[in-house]
Amino acid sequence: MPDDPQRRYEEVLALDTRLDAPERQGLTGTTRADVYEPTRDPDDVTVAPDGRSLDEQPRWRQDFAIDWPRDQHVARRDFARFLVLTSGAFTAGQAWIAAQSLVRERRPSPPRKRIAALADVPVRSAIVFDYPGELDPCLLIRLADGGVVAFSQKCTHLSCAVVPRIDQGVIQCPCHEGYFDLATGQNIAGPPPRPLPRIELEIVGGEVFAIGVHERTV
Repeated sequence: MPDDPQRRYEEVLALDTRLDAPERQGLTGTTRADVYEPTRDPDDVTVAPDGRSLDEQPRWRQDFAIDWPRDQHVARRDFARFLVLTSGAFTAGQAWIAAQSLVRERRPSPPRKRIAALADVPVRSAIVFDYPGELDPCLLIRLADGGVVAFSQKCTHLSCAVVPRIDQGVIQCPCHEGYFDLATGQNIAGPPPRPLPRIELEIVGGEVFAIGVHERTV
């Protein structure tokens, strides 16, 4: 009998697509392409209240899909959007830090300001003064050896006013129990992440002057 392509095609379509079917023994490439595709669980697919298809639904319902396959697609899209936004925020933050650093470098030096007469600050005592502005409280501390040091009074954690504990050799932040070394302003305990800004001093003729602010990170 001559080969009939149409008849052979119909016979192929009639084959049992199961792998263990006797008709498939010795045959290859006769199974339909969609046989091995995963089937969708009916429980994963829901129908909108109005009965319309997903393509006909409003945009908000498409963005907040309740079908599991669609929900996975939205999650991947939102994750990619999150990565883009995070990268943009990181770049903007770096640009802001660079701009602030440039501004600080070009900012004029603080003016020279008299704080007090050295004789008015007894050994193992402290006074408060403002520098470089009127809203920048600072501490002038007379150490046990007679030397003087000065630091910003704002804690480097959350800007609470710190208090010198001279007998203990520390400067304490009472808000969150942060501690700094009395002589150096170095952060030594608690949440403060960096030392207190040090006020640079100059003593001329028994008078103490503030001449600058040294911001420190370590």
